[in-house]
Amino acid sequence: MNFRNDVEAVDALKSRFDLLQAEIKKRIYGQDEIIKQVLISLFSRGHCLLIGVPGLAKTLLVNTIAEVLGLKYSRIQFTPDLMPSDIIGTEILDKDREFKFIRGPLFANIILADEINRTPPKTQAALLEAMQERAVTAAGERFQLDKPFFVLATQNPIEQEGTYPLPEAQLDRFMFSVWLDYPDYDDELEIVRNTTSDFTTELSEIISAEEIKYFQNLILKIPINDHVLKYAVSLSAKTRPGTNLAAPITNKYLKWGAGPRASQYLVLGAKTHAVLSGKYSPDIENVKAVAKTILRHRVIKNYKAEAENISVDQIIQELL
Repeated sequence: MNFRNDVEAVDALKSRFDLLQAEIKKRIYGQDEIIKQVLISLFSRGHCLLIGVPGLAKTLLVNTIAEVLGLKYSRIQFTPDLMPSDIIGTEILDKDREFKFIRGPLFANIILADEINRTPPKTQAALLEAMQERAVTAAGERFQLDKPFFVLATQNPIEQEGTYPLPEAQLDRFMFSVWLDYPDYDDELEIVRNTTSDFTTELSEIISAEEIKYFQNLILKIPINDHVLKYAVSLSAKTRPGTNLAAPITNKYLKWGAGPRASQYLVLGAKTHAVLSGKYSPDIENVKAVAKTILRHRVIKNYKAEAENISVDQIIQELL
């Protein structure tokens, strides 16, 4: 990656992102905003939680993204009987009677954790150590995971039987919580037309692991104006009920607010959003653009909000 300066590198990232979006759109219709958010979290070194009813192509989206990124990809289907060793790996006795560690599916660049709320907390926690530390501990030994390391977890919001909802501390590890909605009528027509015929799309690899690492480091170098930084931090602070900076709507409807990790992600997300929109430094609009998906799973409503049927998104919209 030889660029004369950072400005040239930022331009290169923007054009690479446009290529990525165009390539993914060949297979995924009408989910442009979702694709953009997943790519923002990738370049910001975050992880993504995709929430949507069955059949909205959550798994296909992740498969497609892995294909155009040219990264090593693993899909783990979470089930109630899945054990931590099933995802991390396990020790076996080889033919020379030596213990040997066999690596599990977690040793990849992109992990699709399908239906993460179907597995017990013990297995969820094993994945979450990897997400936070980018390393796993097995048989008393610590193994570093390959970089880039990116977890996309899917969750089905309507099926509550036999599920283990992610605890708040674990939800906090995800940069974005992205809601997938039903496609528009025209998009659905296109989807059905293409998937019920012999139409196939060949996708090409747009970006390599080395380039992704380079661009992830580039995002950290993007300058941010002090007033934008203060806006991002005060936005997180506004969600904390009972504190000096709490907004009136927060004290009225929220039981719990977002922690400092939200502020960090708001700044990183705004930087990436700015670059992918063709800017060299983020402004308040870029913070607002990523705020909902960053704050949505980090605030908890109180019983009053439940009783009055006020949604988390409405509260965040009010804060913005």
